Amino acid sequence: YGIPNRLYRSYKIRRYGFHGTSHYYVSRMYYKLSGGEKKGSKIITCHLGNGASITAIKDGNSIDTSMGFTPLEGLVMGTRSGDIDPSILFYLIEKEELSLANVHALLNKHSGLLGLSGYAADMRDLIAEAEDGDKRSKEAIDVFCYRAKKYIGSYIATLNGVDAIIFTGGIGENSTLIRSKILSDMDSLGIEIDEAKNKLSGENPLISTQNSKVGVYVIPTNEELVIAIDSAKIATTSKQTPWA
Repeated sequence: YGIPNRLYRSYKIRRYGFHGTSHYYVSRMYYKLSGGEKKGSKIITCHLGNGASITAIKDGNSIDTSMGFTPLEGLVMGTRSGDIDPSILFYLIEKEELSLANVHALLNKHSGLLGLSGYAADMRDLIAEAEDGDKRSKEAIDVFCYRAKKYIGSYIATLNGVDAIIFTGGIGENSTLIRSKILSDMDSLGIEIDEAKNKLSGENPLISTQNSKVGVYVIPTNEELVIAIDSAKIATTSKQTPWA
């Protein structure tokens, strides 16, 4: 962050990121499925659920991620705002006489998809209402997808290209519409979804077209397994994993 360095030294204010076990798991499963090597690889993992984050992975290691000091930064989420101009907070404190606790609750519990739509944080509800013509639901979906698209684009630039984009999490694994909207109009970057495969993603993790230069995958996450394996390593020094 562009703040005085002394604040990092004193309070360790820096970008930490979250969903690490999920991003780690699906990236390793991608290497297993594709037969690719970690060295030289460039992938982007999209964990999309009520909480959501996107990570750029190079040579098997995360080099950037959308969440920061807290899980509030980054994508629009179920009830979290994601990226926001900090000066808006000072403005709201003055205009609505909010306490710091009020602001914290506003950004974490009453914003995101819930705030944009005015009634729901669940993407399934929003999609159903949008299909019935509700404009605020459609707007919430559009903002969610646009923010994700921006992060993917910026990470492609950061990685100087991308081999694969992976979707996971409740929304990422189950919403054909959201995957399609996020990666729409990205053919100039070599990204093309096969809509037939996209609708049948539970049967085959690869949903990109044969002509797509970038592989697009849907890989169910398993954070509990990563935690269990890491715990076993600590306890027994075992190195056996399902992706080895």
